[in-house]
Amino acid sequence: MTLLSVNLNKIAVLRNARGGDEPDLRKAAETCIAAGCNGITVHPRPDRRHVTAEDVALLAELTRGRVEFNIEGNPFAPARPGYPGFVELVRQARPAQATLVPDSEGQITSDHGFDLVRDVPRLAPLVDELNAIGCRVSLFVDAGTNIGFEQARAIGVARVELYTGPYAHAFARGNADAELARCVATAELAGAAGLAVNAGHDLNQQNLRAFRNAIPQLAEVSIGHALICEALYDGLASTVRRYMSILG
Repeated sequence: MTLLSVNLNKIAVLRNARGGDEPDLRKAAETCIAAGCNGITVHPRPDRRHVTAEDVALLAELTRGRVEFNIEGNPFAPARPGYPGFVELVRQARPAQATLVPDSEGQITSDHGFDLVRDVPRLAPLVDELNAIGCRVSLFVDAGTNIGFEQARAIGVARVELYTGPYAHAFARGNADAELARCVATAELAGAAGLAVNAGHDLNQQNLRAFRNAIPQLAEVSIGHALICEALYDGLASTVRRYMSILG
């Protein structure tokens, strides 16, 4: 079974646009959990434009012993007021999974993965720290990546997360075969190296089934933007249940 982790960043964006506490991140998380999701994901950025360090603490407590908590972020982003740094945030929250993403400052959304050959050596000490905290470590990678998985496994990485933006965009154009094949090839190479495979970015109810069927070993999908957009029309609980039905 492929697990669904719901990314709540967009709930926080809407709250922050107005100020105050609505929509309530706690209520949103509780609604998703009650609807059957397997995890909650957040991607707090140093500029605090959506999920904040305080939100991370709240969600860490809310999810503990119930569903997995996944914190995404750039492990190299320095600490600053209101943001203690990625590793320290993970140390405080102790999520089940830490997903490392090579975001740049001010980047609107994640749009590429790590270059494993170039980046594994500098990631190694951070992966050591995160493993010592007790979290599973996943690295965001591009579909089409074909080297570096053994090196990633050797430093203690447990999973990779496929960046599925190009696949989703190709699916919307009606010509997803080549991008899907790239995803499948990368997933198979990662699996052969002993890494489990997650996926995320622009997956939705239209393109998810074909993707999941092509990669039956898929461990987890993290879905936020599309799920929250769909929930505006159909309701949050109903939308989560539809995704769970697709993942079966």
